[in-house]
Amino acid sequence: MSLEADVRDLWHRHEDGDVDAASASADDADTLEAFLDALEDGDIRAAEKRDGEWEAVEWVKRGVLLNFALRETEPREYGGVTYHDVLPLRRTDDLAARGTRNTPDGTVLRRGSHVGADCIVMSPSFVNVGARVGDGTLVDSCDTVGSCAQVGENVKLGANTLLGGVLEPVEDAPVVVESGVSLGAGCRVTSGFVVGRDSVVAENTLLTPRVPVYDLVSEEILYGELPPERRAFTRFVESSVGEHDLFDGGAYKPAVVAMDLEAETLDATQREEVLRS
Repeated sequence: MSLEADVRDLWHRHEDGDVDAASASADDADTLEAFLDALEDGDIRAAEKRDGEWEAVEWVKRGVLLNFALRETEPREYGGVTYHDVLPLRRTDDLAARGTRNTPDGTVLRRGSHVGADCIVMSPSFVNVGARVGDGTLVDSCDTVGSCAQVGENVKLGANTLLGGVLEPVEDAPVVVESGVSLGAGCRVTSGFVVGRDSVVAENTLLTPRVPVYDLVSEEILYGELPPERRAFTRFVESSVGEHDLFDGGAYKPAVVAMDLEAETLDATQREEVLRS
């Protein structure tokens, strides 16, 4: 059987109540380990772009959930501290051969996370199970890359950036940051939002499907996506409760304004070359 078939079979048996953490067999454990290895090697991923749209790979997300459901919580060691989890941390002895470096004291890569070649992962930061970080990407200090989040190549995640995790429902696509994107410090991307390639997002911008994106290029109001090659920043627009008696001077809600990138703006690859020089 293929890995996909093994995971699907294990999922159905778990749903039917035939297997749980206490009754999982050695073969079941081997399937879970092979699944995590495939995630780390980049052979499988939790979302793919199909016909121009990002879609979840449901069986992969089910495999991540099975690794929580069919494992016992165990005491583990990290940095001289005992913690308790169902998953260990990811081994990092493969990173140097691919030109990737992670600094000490808090670069936490959870088992089942993929980190590409020529990446930099600064401490403290956290990359969760199922997440995929593409080649040449910088994960800066105090960043979180949530479960199943998909980050493209040559991306800059500014300090204190959060990419939310989307595990359930399994048919929902996770957060996606496409190649060449630069997210300023303190950005938040949640709930399956897609940041289009080569965009530059200003510091402290919240990107979530509940916040409208006023795209001045297409002259549309969008939800859940920032189109490619945009410069985006937060502004406040009048709220529907703006004339309520409780709000002296009007009420406002956050929105994102998206504009064309200026021709002289450095792309993410150029910025990374400057940072690394």
